[in-house]
Amino acid sequence: MNAQQSGKNKALESAKQAFHHHGGVLRTSEAIRLGIHPRTLYAMRDSGVLECLSRGLYRLAELPPLSNPDLATVALRVPNGVICLISALAYHELTTQIPHEIYLAVPRGAEPPRLDAPPVRVFWFTGKAFSEGIEVHEVDGTQVRIYSVEKTLADCFKYRNKIGLDTAIEALKLYVNRRRIQLDKLMAYACICRVEKVMRPYLEALL
Repeated sequence: MNAQQSGKNKALESAKQAFHHHGGVLRTSEAIRLGIHPRTLYAMRDSGVLECLSRGLYRLAELPPLSNPDLATVALRVPNGVICLISALAYHELTTQIPHEIYLAVPRGAEPPRLDAPPVRVFWFTGKAFSEGIEVHEVDGTQVRIYSVEKTLADCFKYRNKIGLDTAIEALKLYVNRRRIQLDKLMAYACICRVEKVMRPYLEALL
């Protein structure tokens, strides 16, 4: 083995170790900051050592397949965002719909996320409507911010004209059928979202 090839192999092993130390996923900027040369990074991608999750986001291909790659990708690319509405319903198993895009809340005034994949539908939330009810769940080794069940239900009634009232009602029915109702919490979020008068008749009919 010549010196040039030996150097490439060392750079490759060093880069793989850096990825492993960071959960197997790095952005291009992070990889470069850790000392991985762009040439090494792109060689790893081209040879199949890395898979490209989204533009500028790479993951070691030898790791187990992701169960929910879209949520993990969006969480890594938009760390100030929160998974909301139908995507949150799907995560909490409160809808029969299969979302074809990630529903994402970002604080009003924030820059819209620039993602080539997966498709993202952005909603700008303000004040407590954005900050309250955020839970952090681990998805494929990634910390993903997702609104809680009760906050998501309130959001769905608030955005019923965007996602459909039938979707919100179905989610509420599934929630009630679980028999794990936290009524005080649900109505507190309904108050924050200013939909308590809208939700109450549907809730009373189900209880």
